[in-house]
Amino acid sequence: MFNRTSLQAAAALASISLVSGCGVFSDTESAGEQRITIGTTSSPSTLDPAASWDSSWELFRNVYQTLVSFPTGSTSPKPDAAECKFTDASSRVFECTLLEGLKFSNGHKLDAKAVQHSIERIRTIDAEGGPNGMLGSLDSIETVGERTVVFKLNKADATFPFVLATPAMSIVDPAEYPADKLRKDGKVVGSGPYVLDGYEVRKQAELTSNPNYKGFADRKNGGVTIKYFDDSEAMVKALRAEEIDATYRGLTAAEVTSLEEDKDENKGLQLVESTGADIRYLVFNTEDESVANPAVRRAIAQLVDRDELVSKVYRGTAEPLYSMVPKGIAAHTTKFFDTYGHPDKKKAAKILEKAGIDEKVELNFWYTTDRYGSSTAAEFAELKRQLEESGLFKVTIQGKPWTEYQAAYQQGEYPVFGRGWFPDFPDPDNFIAPFLGKKNVLGTPYLSPRITDELLPKSRRESDRGAVTDEFVEAQSIMVDDVRLLPLWQGKLYIAARDDIGGAERALDPQTVMQLWELHRRASW
Repeated sequence: MFNRTSLQAAAALASISLVSGCGVFSDTESAGEQRITIGTTSSPSTLDPAASWDSSWELFRNVYQTLVSFPTGSTSPKPDAAECKFTDASSRVFECTLLEGLKFSNGHKLDAKAVQHSIERIRTIDAEGGPNGMLGSLDSIETVGERTVVFKLNKADATFPFVLATPAMSIVDPAEYPADKLRKDGKVVGSGPYVLDGYEVRKQAELTSNPNYKGFADRKNGGVTIKYFDDSEAMVKALRAEEIDATYRGLTAAEVTSLEEDKDENKGLQLVESTGADIRYLVFNTEDESVANPAVRRAIAQLVDRDELVSKVYRGTAEPLYSMVPKGIAAHTTKFFDTYGHPDKKKAAKILEKAGIDEKVELNFWYTTDRYGSSTAAEFAELKRQLEESGLFKVTIQGKPWTEYQAAYQQGEYPVFGRGWFPDFPDPDNFIAPFLGKKNVLGTPYLSPRITDELLPKSRRESDRGAVTDEFVEAQSIMVDDVRLLPLWQGKLYIAARDDIGGAERALDPQTVMQLWELHRRASW
């Protein structure tokens, strides 16, 4: 029959597996030889960590290695390639000592100079949409001998270990990755759990176990094939046809509902649900005349009906979000609801009238067709319906594939566009800081000196991350007043898999990145 599992019930899953007559292989070697095939609608935009601040990290986590990482169940960085700690009381000197005998997959030595090269090239290249913005507190990197790396920060930053734990800070081989330009030959040399043996853009990635790997990952399979699908319908069809063993990212709400309800059609499948920290939001490019006036943005905020959006399009697989910091993360608020209350056409009309806007406002909304799942088109159709039903707006919606879409919004071509955010790390800083500043992950400058020059620096001096609520509550109040970003909903994550696949409940780390090494094939007793 069809099974549904919550990540919070991981311990219970083991008991259920035993009772139902299934168990993991008793022969470790034979279990480790099993290959797993995964399907996803989220393909990498690049293979070079210096260029990626997006879901390319899903592949990176499995083929590259970082100094510290987030093993399943951890909410703070743990050792991966190194043991690390702050060596001063002001959180400005962070020292890492590499494990002994580390090598890249090509056999080259992984030493302190390789780490220095990997991080410094991110800053040198400064790729558009790349992770350089995450390194704003880094002043310099020094090496001591072959195994010690010392990061000196230009200001207190208690989040710096969290940054180093992201796949953006993957360690690369200096002999293979130039210091001043991106690698573009479609190949990967890393020191992670797997080697990328084959890669076809937007089609498939072939991963095999890396014999040189030393780290925390306990590989429970012999390798993984990742198949990239253009749409979730084809992905689910492949799952039911046993062409893939599991899916990750991209399931529509309708597909989740179908997988839950139709037990006959879905015999032999399981659905694992995770409480997600991923969010969806609208971005307003204020350099575009159509949304330059704050009144236009505030009127939109007054009209958007999140409950209706979630109910119609996502059918219980998401929930309304009223701040950029989602539920489950410290300092979450409901500031947008507190300010605007329920959707109200009359209030929206008054906002525009007070600003001297007495004609219907024409807007262009953009979304990506292949990054966040097939429901995105329906989501934007619903937003268009809501705004036009008010009689105050005329909305045109258009979609583009992610590669084109990302390049265009980073060049400021879109007045209003949709984005999703999967957290770099589980801290409120990561739901605010990346979107502000002259150079940010959105490509649309958002200057707020009170947040960037005062609130964020103050919060980063505090190593106790539960004690920074006041700073982030105030930051969210400022963002509500600006309405440069409009949060829409917070999602849940689902992995659909064959019944003989184990480990799905442990495969998502706190960054919601897939740890493929946790997946394995179960066998009947």
